[in-house]
Amino acid sequence: VQLQASGGGLVQAGGSLRLSCAASERTFSNHAMGWFRRAPGKEREFVARIAGRRAGYTGYVDSVKGRFTISREDAKKTVYLQMNSLKPEDTAVYYCASSDSPFNYDFKYWGQGTQVTVSS
Repeated sequence: VQLQASGGGLVQAGGSLRLSCAASERTFSNHAMGWFRRAPGKEREFVARIAGRRAGYTGYVDSVKGRFTISREDAKKTVYLQMNSLKPEDTAVYYCASSDSPFNYDFKYWGQGTQVTVSS
């Protein structure tokens, strides 16, 4: 499985960005997908996840609830992360990840990351 993340950039606090992650997996709809981030000097952190098979189950780390929304478009084999009301502490490299089943969140496949920088 190959994952290609894009959409990062520089934005002012309070602004928005939408990250995209395109997958090569033929059975994309059967895979749970997730977003993680690594801030400078910190360990990688879970951000959001979404189940496969159009189940609609999503989950978020507390710090982004109400601001970030994960979604997927199976026909395009793409998962999105809409990020609103961005804060400087959201600055990080964001990675998308895929599991190998629809409701298993043991992510095994990773994209290359896209940089998000939020200025104050």
